[in-house]
Amino acid sequence: MAKVAIVTASDSGIGKACALLLAQNGFDIGITWHSDEEGAKETAREVEQQGRQARTIQLDLSHLPDGAQAIEKLIAEFGRIDVLVNNAGAMTKAPFLDVSLEEWRKIFTVDVDGAMLCSQIAARQMVKQGEGGRIVNITSVHEHTPLPEASAYTAAKHALGGLTKSMALELVSYNILVNAVAPGAIATPMNDMSDDDAQPGSMPNIPLARPGKTAEIASLVAWLCSENASYTTGQSFIVDGGFMLANPQFNASRQ
Repeated sequence: MAKVAIVTASDSGIGKACALLLAQNGFDIGITWHSDEEGAKETAREVEQQGRQARTIQLDLSHLPDGAQAIEKLIAEFGRIDVLVNNAGAMTKAPFLDVSLEEWRKIFTVDVDGAMLCSQIAARQMVKQGEGGRIVNITSVHEHTPLPEASAYTAAKHALGGLTKSMALELVSYNILVNAVAPGAIATPMNDMSDDDAQPGSMPNIPLARPGKTAEIASLVAWLCSENASYTTGQSFIVDGGFMLANPQFNASRQ
């Protein structure tokens, strides 16, 4: 039986790149979408072109716990799960003095509560299977350094980083390895960019002077889901073109 990977929010961007690379590596793929059903169907078509099975389902992590049941449905359709990539997330910006509790809770519901419930569902099935598994949380460079005027997002990504470590320690006895990937500025539709925009010199305030490509995140995710990463758990891998070394955002925000 083929191994199965579920990648949340794989209708575009980083999630889609992860889904396609994992399919290339032999996984059948569960694809979730929030608002772009057509994007999810296109990802499924491309997965199937690689000879792998694909299933799509809507996942709405703003309504919990019911929203997370989409993961249970995908597991039931495939009959198993070996990899979960928690890529779904939400972001809002507001000065700390103005952020409302409602907005704060919305971000935490999707970015932390949603990832926790999806991971719990996946890990319980992995434990039942008795063959181990992998969970990869897509956090952000802002798991490690603040984003100006985005305290809820920054705090949520830090929380997801902490959850990653706790899960790693508690699940290691089942051979379920849990890691985070923390992207910097990536050329995605969410950032109104495509890979074509990742041109040298287009982001001079970052040491590598360009945004990252989705494949540069997906390649690390795929490695973490491979046998080559069998001694790696509880880590957060920053992929940011050197952004963390310079963190130009706070200086820029004060000009």
